Amino acid sequence: MNNPIRPVILSGGSGTRMWPLSRRTRPKQFHALASARSLLQEAALRVRDGEAACADADKRFLPPILLANIDHGELVAGQLEAVNVDPALVILEPTPKNTAPAIAALAVAVERETAGALLAILPADHAIADAAGFRATLLKGAPAAADGAIVTFGVEPTRPETGYGYIRAGEALNDAAFRVSAFVEKPDLETAKGYLASGAYYWNAGIFMFRSDVMIEEMRRRCPAILEAAQNAVARSVRQGATMRLDRDAFSAAPEDSIDYAVMERTDRAAVVPASFGWSDIGSWAALWEIADKDGAGNVAVGGEAALLDCANTLAVSEGSEGPTIAAVGVEDLVIVATAGGVLVAPRDRAQDVKKIVARLKAGGRVDLL
Repeated sequence: MNNPIRPVILSGGSGTRMWPLSRRTRPKQFHALASARSLLQEAALRVRDGEAACADADKRFLPPILLANIDHGELVAGQLEAVNVDPALVILEPTPKNTAPAIAALAVAVERETAGALLAILPADHAIADAAGFRATLLKGAPAAADGAIVTFGVEPTRPETGYGYIRAGEALNDAAFRVSAFVEKPDLETAKGYLASGAYYWNAGIFMFRSDVMIEEMRRRCPAILEAAQNAVARSVRQGATMRLDRDAFSAAPEDSIDYAVMERTDRAAVVPASFGWSDIGSWAALWEIADKDGAGNVAVGGEAALLDCANTLAVSEGSEGPTIAAVGVEDLVIVATAGGVLVAPRDRAQDVKKIVARLKAGGRVDLL
């Protein structure tokens, strides 16, 4: 089976747990955190045919589609142009509605032009260490998706992680894919240890593959209001070259929901392909520290200049090469982030609580800081 795969890069996230660097005008996917290129650029290059590094894909990957917030249209275009990626289509959402309405609009738009297209849904803000392994894993999932399964790629857990949802694998569908037995919410530590020991559970990475017609059919059954709003938004969209602007009124009528809750946890077509390619969702500053190269004392500096004296296991992030210089003396296990608009200092083990700071600022009317 040799169906070409259309990569779809989801770039609508806000990355609030990476404040103050990640903001509405420039969320984390547009920043260089795991390499010299932005996370969005890395996501696009990972599946680009024609690259020497992509020879293993055997020309199976088509030019990508981008799903992004309308406020980021120019930013997306500029970053892709900088790495010579020419997208097949950029779909701009007029308002954030979570992943289910976005994917519904995508499926409808693609199905109008290429019936039954095979789509790989790839978040723009993740880090993947093994790009070749990533592409090879996507290819392993293609046969099941082409046969009508809605495939999710479950990352093989390396530790008893309590910050991720899990997928329990059931019976084998082929030599690479298994029927999903259950989706499980974030567990406590003891439960996570049991999942790791069993070998039957995988981290839910939010990476999917399916045919456009299959997703439309499932949404018609599982979330018809979302599908109807998406159909109307595409029918009334404005197309200029490779850019599609969804109709605001029609898209705003869609109930806000994630693809996990709207479809994946309700469908009987869900399949999981085990994956191991050095994945991180970079869901917090602590997660960035985990995957970054460290000095002999466990310190990490990202972006601008940092002077760390007698510090250990500390992450220092300054916004770009012209950001504020960070100087710290005698501290351990901290996150320090300095930008032109805000400074964050927190124990590394409380990095997840940054979202509470964002919520407090929002409640206080300080939207200028978000």
